[in-house]
Amino acid sequence: MNQQRMLQTNTTRLRRRGALGGAIATLALLVTAGCSGTGVYETTQIPTPPAPSAAAPAPSPTSTAPPPACGNRLASFAPDGPNPAPNAMPAGSYMAEIQKRGRLIAGVSADTFLLGSRNPLTGQIEGFDIEMLKAVSKAIFGDPNKIEFRVITTAQRLPVLVDGSVDIVARAMTMNCTRWEQIDFSTQYYLAGQKVLVAKGSPVKAMEDLKDKKVCAPNGSTSLVKLKTFPGLIPVGSDTHTGCLVLFQQGKVDAITGDDTILAGLAAQDPYALVIKAPAFTEEPYGLGISKEHLDFVKFVNGVLAQMRSDGQWTTAYNTWLKAALGPAPAPPAAVYGRLP
Repeated sequence: MNQQRMLQTNTTRLRRRGALGGAIATLALLVTAGCSGTGVYETTQIPTPPAPSAAAPAPSPTSTAPPPACGNRLASFAPDGPNPAPNAMPAGSYMAEIQKRGRLIAGVSADTFLLGSRNPLTGQIEGFDIEMLKAVSKAIFGDPNKIEFRVITTAQRLPVLVDGSVDIVARAMTMNCTRWEQIDFSTQYYLAGQKVLVAKGSPVKAMEDLKDKKVCAPNGSTSLVKLKTFPGLIPVGSDTHTGCLVLFQQGKVDAITGDDTILAGLAAQDPYALVIKAPAFTEEPYGLGISKEHLDFVKFVNGVLAQMRSDGQWTTAYNTWLKAALGPAPAPPAAVYGRLP
């Protein structure tokens, strides 16, 4: 049987499992729904961009701006020295402002299983990304749980930092030069890689095998940018990877592409899906996003991450959330410093 017919068969199989897929998709959407109460917040809305001026014609679709230069995309700002003790943030610092407020405000995902997702039994948002935030909260307050989570989409990660809606974003965000132009990053806390998820039994072995097929990735993600470089594929955008999973389960897309960490979480939620066993075709270093207005906070967070690497907190977080899906813990990513204000 040729690849095209097998893919059609798999799509049919996906449609036939509507009841199971619909249940999973419905649960995922319910898990992400905002409601009132401690630690549960409405999704932050992106302001509607203004319509382009008639006097300023849109650029030609064939024109491509050169990528910005930022030096080593992994290089962040070195801490000034040991971090202050909890509840003793320096006067005038952004950490003192957070301490006075009484909580850290963080932009997160609530539907990225293993990284940041709402536990349907407890209502709490949890995952590997969340462990990074808990360490920051503990360093400021002596309490890992003084966090106000604001649930955001992939595309909202930069806007909520630029407009000051949140103090920090922990949402599987790749460090790259384009983003460095708008925000600052902590040092790298994880290295992911882009892969592809398909239906079990699919003959697909690589992205190139999906020619003329629909492949989903979240809007505003580096995954969607990379997807568009593969000729012959049909890119489909969604607000989140869970949105992609819903489309996949409904048979509206043939595959999902994204970071291996994220796809592992999707595969864990869908018994008919698998991540193909091929090497990752990108490197996606994750950093915590922070506003350019708060350099002292960037340095403070880098001190927290340095402590996590040295005292085993990072490895404990990995073993709790990622080991079962991705294998034994690697060494924590080394801190790279050298960026200047």
